[in-house]
Amino acid sequence: MAEAEGSSPLLLPPPPPPPPGMAEVEAPTAADTDKKQFSCASGGAMDVERSRFPYCVVWTPIPVLTWFFPIIGHMGICTSTGVIRDFAGPYFVSVSPHSGLLWRVPRMFSSPSLPGTSCGLDSGVTPTEYWKLDPAQVYASGPNAWDTAVHDASEEYKHRMHSLCCDNCHSHVALALNLMRYNNSTNWNMVTLCFFCLLYGKYVSIGAFVKTWLPFVLLLGIILTVSLVFNLR
Repeated sequence: MAEAEGSSPLLLPPPPPPPPGMAEVEAPTAADTDKKQFSCASGGAMDVERSRFPYCVVWTPIPVLTWFFPIIGHMGICTSTGVIRDFAGPYFVSVSPHSGLLWRVPRMFSSPSLPGTSCGLDSGVTPTEYWKLDPAQVYASGPNAWDTAVHDASEEYKHRMHSLCCDNCHSHVALALNLMRYNNSTNWNMVTLCFFCLLYGKYVSIGAFVKTWLPFVLLLGIILTVSLVFNLR
């Protein structure tokens, strides 16, 4: 029998709806990706044992150098979840491991012929001092301004040579604070960071305080003793 005139073609069933939680979402920014990747179970709470210091500038001694100049050390800045980002060597910005147990400190003398590799010590150490900042003092616009500034500063310093005196870990932290306009300022630098960390920084423990200042005190005592002995002759 011929097909009846005006008959409708066979209709296909509509596609099933997407499973719950699979609706379209906006593409996350790079800072959002970093935040999710390194988010910690503490939800932003400070955890000294796991080296998590949200919204903090952290500091630790550099062997030998800090013994003679106790206000000079290695510095990093933390994300909103406490992940430490620090300029650890030529073309290298390190990220504290997901467990938050170790943080590498740069050697005083690293080889610039190995770009992209960590110049950290073979054994990790934890921060001895932290300076807690107030995220309400961030004046930069946009979502996640703090994490975005830390991310952008870290990306910038992945393309810079490390210089112990001119462009170092303090400079990396200063750039992050300038990008986020912390305290409505873009004049952060190595000197101001050293001063404010010395003024407002807190040691994580009594042992951390001793670790920072004992070598300097012993060296100072030895120098004074030798000087006194030679003067009495």
